[in-house]
Amino acid sequence: QVKLVESGGGLVQAGGSLRLSCAVSGGTFNSYVMAWFRQAPGKERELTASISRQGGIINYPDSVKGRFTISKDSLKNMVYLQMNSLKPEDTAVYYCAADQSLGAVLNERPAYWGQGTQVTVSS
Repeated sequence: QVKLVESGGGLVQAGGSLRLSCAVSGGTFNSYVMAWFRQAPGKERELTASISRQGGIINYPDSVKGRFTISKDSLKNMVYLQMNSLKPEDTAVYYCAADQSLGAVLNERPAYWGQGTQVTVSS
């Protein structure tokens, strides 16, 4: 059973930066496609970033492209989301997710989820 634990959320002013971390345990780290999703109050969940098993394929929606960077550290079994130039519309609960299938992640149906971490961007 894969366990995902997020950290690093908080309150930041618009234009600021945060780095989210996701500790991965219970599975073979490089067997999983890793992703970050977010969900704001009253809005649908959004795939925010994904990275393939070997790290060669990375996807971002246009809403965060150029501002957010996903990365992974296979030695530490960690996944990160560096968020720069934050905007109030980035305010959401951010979730780390994993699945062995890239398709499952891109279809927003990964098998494993973290508990989420709140990011609030003030204007």
